[in-house]
Amino acid sequence: MGTALLYGLGTAIPLLIGAFIGLRTTLPKPLLASLMAFGAGTMIAAVSNELFEPAFVQAGAFTAGAALFLGATVYVVANRLLERREGTGAVGWALMLGTVLDGVPENTALGVSLSSEGGLVLLVAIAAGNVPEAIGGSALLHRQRNVSTGKAFTLWLLTGAVLVVVTVAGNLLSEHLEPTHISAIQAFAGGATIAVLADSLMPEAYREGGWWVGMATSVGFLVAFLLS
Repeated sequence: MGTALLYGLGTAIPLLIGAFIGLRTTLPKPLLASLMAFGAGTMIAAVSNELFEPAFVQAGAFTAGAALFLGATVYVVANRLLERREGTGAVGWALMLGTVLDGVPENTALGVSLSSEGGLVLLVAIAAGNVPEAIGGSALLHRQRNVSTGKAFTLWLLTGAVLVVVTVAGNLLSEHLEPTHISAIQAFAGGATIAVLADSLMPEAYREGGWWVGMATSVGFLVAFLLS
């Protein structure tokens, strides 16, 4: 449980750092785009090595594939409902809620992965992705929606607390779950992560940073791959 708590904090603290930066400073768009692309690269490696591959080996193509598509579907549908409900004027809220939508299955899978002495690559990937999401989301909440600095930071603090709780819960549940159930959780998180990359993170990174983000994504992938 202690290790799961540390890993959970390892994903929440970068989120809070990103929120603080977004509320207090204005990063150049190319730098923010590079951070987003780096995070996307690490997440690609994590999905392959830490989430889907173990699920595929343990549970087989049908179970792992079904869970993967279910994870992607849940995120895509939830994200679409957010867009229709909030509109383009509430992007900051959507980013924060999007962090929860993909963060809960990812951090649950992180906690589960610790039972097999894994999770380092997934930790790096989640942490690297949380920073730019929090920077962009907190800045938009504060500047476009006129949410006070204190309230905006509190909202991100609560989001980080949720990620810590689900990491610990995932680790505790892993002791009572069958291997197939663990594989389904991992594959589900992989599908949600792929959807986040395709729908939000990578398009936004390219829009803000242009051609350079391809290099930053490659660097992120290489770093995460070497850690695996």
